[in-house]
Amino acid sequence: MRDDVFAKEQRFHDEWASTIDVEGIQVRDYFEACTAPENRFILNHLGDIRGKLLLDLGCGAGENSVYFAKKGARCVAADYSPGMVEVALKLAEANGVKVQGRTMNAIALDCPDNTFDIVYASNLLHHIPNPRAAIREMHRVLKPGGKACFWDPLRHNPVINVYRRIATKVRTEDEMPLDINIVDFVRSHFSKTTYDTFWLATLWIFLRFYLIEKVDPNKERYWKKIILEHSRLAPTYQSLEKFDILLKKLPLMKRFAWNIAVVATK
Repeated sequence: MRDDVFAKEQRFHDEWASTIDVEGIQVRDYFEACTAPENRFILNHLGDIRGKLLLDLGCGAGENSVYFAKKGARCVAADYSPGMVEVALKLAEANGVKVQGRTMNAIALDCPDNTFDIVYASNLLHHIPNPRAAIREMHRVLKPGGKACFWDPLRHNPVINVYRRIATKVRTEDEMPLDINIVDFVRSHFSKTTYDTFWLATLWIFLRFYLIEKVDPNKERYWKKIILEHSRLAPTYQSLEKFDILLKKLPLMKRFAWNIAVVATK
């Protein structure tokens, strides 16, 4: 069953890769836009990455690898989808940086122990039948003192769960958003773990896309649209983010956010 899930994920992402135009990707926005709070959180906890060997696990179109390479890291862009690895290498070439491409399975990494200074994974773990196995592999291939960082959707928010049921053509049927208790598992393996969650009141933007702007969720990926249109969305996002900060101070509210971001030190 697990092999079947991986095969479907590979086919889905290979097909998606065939439609991507690297010329339209603004790499910096994925880390520095106001609507990219997960990556801004991760950057704040990574520090100086110049010269560090970084594994971009589940690299997708390569925005992450290229951004980190521009900041001076030595990057390996790895994905289970050969099509996505190819796109990542094209994006690196278009941006004038060097990135090594590898096709790898996140739960059985073809890398020696203690290899990388940083393992970064965005929107990966919820595609994997056993995310804990991937976290163990991230820990294994990190050097002592190295950092694992990832962000993924959580399963607890009712608005996002309705969106998932509607947007069936832009996601795979086997996706399993994380339980917030995944943080406890990370803490059991790493010496230091910090995390935060994002998008509570700010999810009004998704509702606006659907209810007011009539954006078809099966024709446009909302999680891409928030990055592509961050300048237009900034006034709304920044106002609502203030409410998110307050809401997360209430008991149990963090779990109802859309995404979680984690940085853990081996």
